[in-house]
Amino acid sequence: MAISTETGSPRTSAPPAAPKRRKVNSKYVYGTCAVLAAVVLWEVVAALRVRPAIVLPGPADVVKAFQQLFSTSEIWGDLATSGRELLFGLALATVVGLPVGLVIGWYRRLSYILNPFVSFLYATPRIALTPLLIIWLGIGDTSKIAIVFLMAVFPILINAATGMQSLDPAVVRVARCFGGKDLQIFRTIALPGTVPFVISGLRLAVGQALIGVFVAELSGAQSGVGMLMNNAGQQFQTSVVFAGLFIFALTGVVLNGLLRRVERHFDSWRSSNH
Repeated sequence: MAISTETGSPRTSAPPAAPKRRKVNSKYVYGTCAVLAAVVLWEVVAALRVRPAIVLPGPADVVKAFQQLFSTSEIWGDLATSGRELLFGLALATVVGLPVGLVIGWYRRLSYILNPFVSFLYATPRIALTPLLIIWLGIGDTSKIAIVFLMAVFPILINAATGMQSLDPAVVRVARCFGGKDLQIFRTIALPGTVPFVISGLRLAVGQALIGVFVAELSGAQSGVGMLMNNAGQQFQTSVVFAGLFIFALTGVVLNGLLRRVERHFDSWRSSNH
């Protein structure tokens, strides 16, 4: 005899959940409104012709300059040249500056030896080394990448060393008491603890590297956004100068945004007070 397990009561289905409304972050709203207000104010001042258009073009003039630039194929060559110099210079600065900074911060006696040289080179205006680099390395990509490297390496190195030296000594002492070896403590405590400092150093390095790209392309460059701005300035094409300036600025904003995402990923434990 078959036994029925059905209770006979009809199954009531739950009503469909209402779609969650995504809350817009207020900081993006305020930031967007501030940018739009600044652009409108700029356009009004330019339209009033307080200064001639050759001195102060408006946003519409800059947009036209962008359209003219991207209607030709030359701008892509300039972007590729500047992007290559920025990428190689930043990568080289990271590869050299990050491990050197970590080692200087970890070994106190080594920091005593190298700190005078780091302080001297950091205090020296690296842009002043441009003529020497051109003499030593010639007019070409090598000297330009070297300038970008010199501009970017010190923020990375100094921040990495500072992060390592800012570790809580009590935590390191406890790890040693529990039998932790130097390499193990370095890998599991020191490296994660320096991530915010390293990311901050990289963000500073991006701005310095962009300055390096611009300066490097002022001297005998055949292509590049910096050379484009220099030539446009000599011909009083102010709107083109503004267009090149915005290319540099947008590149910095994008790279800093990517680094902030990386920082939030590794720093999610820290509560925000803002």
